[in-house]
This record gives sequence, structure tokens and C-alpha cells, in this order.
Amino acid sequence: MPENQEISLVSVQGHKLEFKRIGTGRAGPTLVFLHEGLGSVSMWRDFPEKAAQATGCDALVYSRYGHGCSDVLREPRGVDYMHVEALRVLPELLERLGAGEPVLVGHSDGASIALIYAGTQDDVKGLVLMAPHVFVEDISVKSIAEARTAFETTDLPQKLGRHHADAVETFRGWNDIWLHPDFRRWNIEEYLPRVRCPLLAIQGFDDEYGSMAQLEAIARQAGGPVELLRLADCRHSPHRDQPAVVLEAITRFVARLDSGA
Repeated sequence: MPENQEISLVSVQGHKLEFKRIGTGRAGPTLVFLHEGLGSVSMWRDFPEKAAQATGCDALVYSRYGHGCSDVLREPRGVDYMHVEALRVLPELLERLGAGEPVLVGHSDGASIALIYAGTQDDVKGLVLMAPHVFVEDISVKSIAEARTAFETTDLPQKLGRHHADAVETFRGWNDIWLHPDFRRWNIEEYLPRVRCPLLAIQGFDDEYGSMAQLEAIARQAGGPVELLRLADCRHSPHRDQPAVVLEAITRFVARLDSGA
């Protein structure tokens, strides 16, 4: 269970979800943070606060069902779990919490969820996508299989337990479905032409879960303006590996959205 954390909860789609608001007192869009496959509110650390301060935007951070201090996962995830989040959960969450015309800031699974949402909704001001997936690669499956071995043989469960109410269920909910044979056919490229808002896509050259083919597919098929940021000395978490560069890029991107440029 995450320690020293004040928890706010909202009921969405029959589950209690943990969330945190970050206020700046200034006008502008709301940054909505969508975490990675093993992420949570606390695993973002102070990055949302820094992004809110740098951009002058309010921010909303939440843990998906089965993550953080949200309700513990009680059933296996389906191949469509990111679609369920984007098409059912996120619209209701944003409405309940009053976050209209958001800038969605997604990492990994969260970036994929952001793309699906933006491909079906017209209220998105912009997208920041860090290490997004639009299809499954061999490198993804290989690293996720290695993560299972690490979970079974190292102190990874204890480390995840600092951020999740039930680290075992959180890990299995993510790991089992990504390694299921049916998941190899998962693909969200059909949504890209319908994403018409500006987007900033960020990928590390050393990302162990995906290649630059993900960014290239987004740039080739997205229906709106696309900015790509490829980072050296960066693995799967650009906001942790290259925080200053990523914050600067997000700040410039949001400033252009505000100016209409």
C-alpha cells in the first residue's frame, strides 16, 4: 500500500478509483496523466507537479482499476482492456471530475489509451505520448516475459507493493494478458487517422519495450499535427530518464496549444 499519501476516491464504472488534483490557480487546459501498465498515482512521483508548474496548467492524476489505491483487480484482463479504459472509464471519469478539453499525458499503456480516446472523442486539446504502443512487437513480448521472471525471482513484488494495494494482482493483470497468444494481434492503428488534435510523441532509443516503429506509425497515420522527440540515453520512461528535456518539450507543446500555433 502506498505510504504517506492522502487518497481521494471517485466511483467510475462500478469501481472506486484513486485520484489526485494539482491546482495552479491559472486558466488553461487540464493535464490528465495516464500511467503505464504497472503504474499508479504514486509511481509518477513528482513529475505531474513539475509539469503543472512548468505549463501553468492544473493537473489530474488517477490510478486505473487494479492499480495503486484503486479497487483491487478481481478478474483477468481481456485483450480489449485498454479499449475499455479509453471508451468507457475515461469519459466518465473526466465528466465526473470536470476535466473538459484535456491534454492527455500518457505513458506506455496510458499513451495507447490516450490515442484510443482521442480517436473517438472531439474534446481533446492535445496529446503527449511517452513510449506509446500502437501494435505489439517482439521486443515488447520478450521484455514482458523477462519482467515475469524478475517478479518471480527478485524483490520486484516488494518494490511494487510500495505503490499498489495488491502488487501480485496488479502485476498479473498486466503481465498475463500481454503474454497471452491472442494479444499478439492487438493493434490500434485504425484510430490514428481519427486523432486530429496536435500530439507530441516521445520515445527513447534504448526503450526495452518498443522500437521507433511505434513513433513512425503514429507520424505516418495520425490525422493531426505530429511532433516527434527521439531521445538518446533513454529507456522506457522518458520522464524519469530525461526529465528536464521532456518537461521542456511538454511546456513548449502546451504553450503552442494555448497560442493556437
